[in-house]
Amino acid sequence: MKNGKAHPAPARPLGKYVEHGGFKGFLHNQVLDIRKNPVIYILLFVVLAYFVIFNYIPMAGLLMAFERYSPKKGFFGSTWVGMQNFKEFFGGPYMKRTIRNTVAIGVLDLVVNFPAPIIFALILNEIHAKRFKKTVQTISYMPYFISAVVACGLMVTFIEAGGPLSSIVASIKGTEPENLLNNPKNFWLIYVLMNLWQGLGYGSIVYLAAISSVDQELYEAAYVDGAGRWKQCLHITIPGILPMILMMLILRMGAVFSVGADKILLLYSPANYEYSDVINTFTYRLGILDANYGLSTAVGLFNSIVGTVMLLTTNKITKKLSGSSLF
Repeated sequence: MKNGKAHPAPARPLGKYVEHGGFKGFLHNQVLDIRKNPVIYILLFVVLAYFVIFNYIPMAGLLMAFERYSPKKGFFGSTWVGMQNFKEFFGGPYMKRTIRNTVAIGVLDLVVNFPAPIIFALILNEIHAKRFKKTVQTISYMPYFISAVVACGLMVTFIEAGGPLSSIVASIKGTEPENLLNNPKNFWLIYVLMNLWQGLGYGSIVYLAAISSVDQELYEAAYVDGAGRWKQCLHITIPGILPMILMMLILRMGAVFSVGADKILLLYSPANYEYSDVINTFTYRLGILDANYGLSTAVGLFNSIVGTVMLLTTNKITKKLSGSSLF
């Protein structure tokens, strides 16, 4: 006490980290780090809680894939059928159609919509007029923020008989305008082009960010050596963003079989079921419309397993060939 006022006690030291202390040392360091950085761990807890509640706990529902599930009886009271749901799917009449459409749309979407944002980002990088470049970027980003319902409504209007796109196709073929969705073989191309329109600009953001991180001194050295813009792009820009391209390819390969059901449900009809019905729409009909929860879960589990295998395989191949991988 000094001048009649009490001073607060000095802060209690938090301690020091232990380098080699086994499991107890690990716990000591972890507790110490939490005490030193409480805000960071609170934020981490919120994120982990989100994934645990909405991603991991619902995985208990995979039991339905091996049951004749009844909501009344629950997970543990429903009849156990083993692999019967999988046998029913693989022996059913819709298996070949749904897998064919899923693979075809997924691969076509990968071939068209994976390189398109990369090419678009490379083109934007060569534009030096800043105002024009910003305008093009803003316009290209806008379709991504349009909801699937509105986007599909616009597409249906454009390709119906007398619509702008159907009129253009009719003038090229020299025929009368018709609804392009009435021809089921057009569905794959329509779906992929709509994804291209919506995702081209937004998908280029990550590549533009990667391009901006490339060392500018490399361009200056290449210019001094006489390299033009094309050679600079080919030998500096693309190799500089190659790790990002490979990482995005790995993630994209894992989602090849996960063809979104929302847009397809808004576009397809009995006239084009033959080419529009995919695994996700099939599981929707089984689970929501037919209340066949066991079979629906089995089909969804099969889809997830294939996606995981493709993700791991692509990651291993890219790691072996280029030394760069996601994990």
